[in-house]
Amino acid sequence: MDFSGKNVIITGTNRGIGKELVIRFAQKGANVWACARKESEEFENFIKETAKEFGVEITPVYFDLTDDNAITTAIKSIIAEKKSIDVLVNNAGVAYGGLMQMTPVDKIKEVFQVNYFAPVLIMQLVSRIMQRQKSGSIVNIASVGGIETNPGYLAYGSSKASIIWATQSVAKELGIYNIRVNAVAPGLTDTEMGRFKSDEEIEKTINRTGLRRMGKPSEIASAVLFLASDEASYVTGEIMKVDGGRA
Repeated sequence: MDFSGKNVIITGTNRGIGKELVIRFAQKGANVWACARKESEEFENFIKETAKEFGVEITPVYFDLTDDNAITTAIKSIIAEKKSIDVLVNNAGVAYGGLMQMTPVDKIKEVFQVNYFAPVLIMQLVSRIMQRQKSGSIVNIASVGGIETNPGYLAYGSSKASIIWATQSVAKELGIYNIRVNAVAPGLTDTEMGRFKSDEEIEKTINRTGLRRMGKPSEIASAVLFLASDEASYVTGEIMKVDGGRA
């Protein structure tokens, strides 16, 4: 999985899976636009150190996924660099738990904005460049929570189910341009976001997982790199579960 000279956009890169993705793509030779919501000294230092270690370009791009105008401006600034965009990873997301009758509709809209509408808008903008190139790979981060149904996750589960449907639909639309669109559906992963559940819920989930443990960000990243790479050149519209054998 060699990405030497390739250019990759990754959202949600200041922590967890997104941060791991920056490292892994850089390690494989890719130049990265590392998208995050807010600038910080810690993040800027991480970008500089990673770029130096692997001899690639990593450019921070800041925007809020709840602001469509900010998204459009940021992606257009990337496009204005007149470089190829070889890979897009829609990784950023928010988690939310709450019973249906206790979940305000405004909260559902907020979750959908980040987990569904923003990734779709980014796909619309980036795919225009990929269409001109007649090549590209898009990987969306979904969730097993968008495949299985459980009480208390109406907002989150519905948003992830929607991005799964969008992935498969867009894959059929863009295939004629040699653009592949896939998704990774992680199970419970050891990140800050993955630990928004109570300790009791986490334990229950682990106990019904074949490997009896949480996933690691590196394990999710490995699946993303495979789907983004030429090793998966005949894979599109695929939703790859990486959940440790969750029952």
